[in-house]
Amino acid sequence: MAPPSPLLLDDALAALGSGSARVLAGGTDLFAAAAGPRLAGPVVDIKRIPGMATIEAGDAGWRIGAGVTWSQLAGTEMPAAFDALKAAARQVGSIQIQNRATLAGNLCNASPAADGVPALLALDAAVEIAGPDGSRTLPLGEFLLGPRRTALAPGEIVTAVVVPAQPAGAVGAFAKLGARRYLVISIAMVAVVIAAEAGRITAARVAVGACSPVAVRLAALEAALLGVTVDDAPAVPVAAHLAPLAPIDDVRAGAAYRREAALVLVRRTLAAAAAMPGSRPGRAS
Repeated sequence: MAPPSPLLLDDALAALGSGSARVLAGGTDLFAAAAGPRLAGPVVDIKRIPGMATIEAGDAGWRIGAGVTWSQLAGTEMPAAFDALKAAARQVGSIQIQNRATLAGNLCNASPAADGVPALLALDAAVEIAGPDGSRTLPLGEFLLGPRRTALAPGEIVTAVVVPAQPAGAVGAFAKLGARRYLVISIAMVAVVIAAEAGRITAARVAVGACSPVAVRLAALEAALLGVTVDDAPAVPVAAHLAPLAPIDDVRAGAAYRREAALVLVRRTLAAAAAMPGSRPGRAS
């Protein structure tokens, strides 16, 4: 029997009220974690709820519904600041997974190597949540608490990812290192969003994933980049800027290698962003 697919958010919240039901959006992580060929216990499918599968732009920024898939995101025309997120979208598993898996599901799974998290951190994204006590919005950095841990309370549902308006002319870039090019869990990954005026950086956000329990932004590096020319930006990052990272040794890589790789990726990603149209005066955006 197919899981119930409520047409109203209130119906979904009511269905979760028992405390034993789980939320299904794309289902790619939920089914992968199942012990057998079928999901055990009640599941609430949220895809048909109005607004869950839409991407909307407004004066305050963008709202990406919890049911939006990675393929849908990658195929949507968005400003250049979203290029890091769209590049990450193309790295999430295979095309079949991208057609089914959702952006919000990637966050709720809370893997330290979740491809979408660094790019969303670099966009200063927040998570919109609905629950029995009403709605609330949390910055992404507060929503993710650790491996497989989020700030969702019992009975709550993520309804959207909210991205504020980005600085004028902002561009984004993303880089991922794995044992092969595709279909791989990251050893390290980096997302940056920068904006510049007269060739000098006026805003910078840099986030690193797969090198800590949750992806983190490098605040000291972001501050050091302000006022630097876009050409000089790749030379700014040094090992000390990666102090917030806490990499581990595992089957994919050692902690020391991860830290070194992250520094190289940060430099390369800044170079890629600096080379994009819109990052320098006189280029079309």
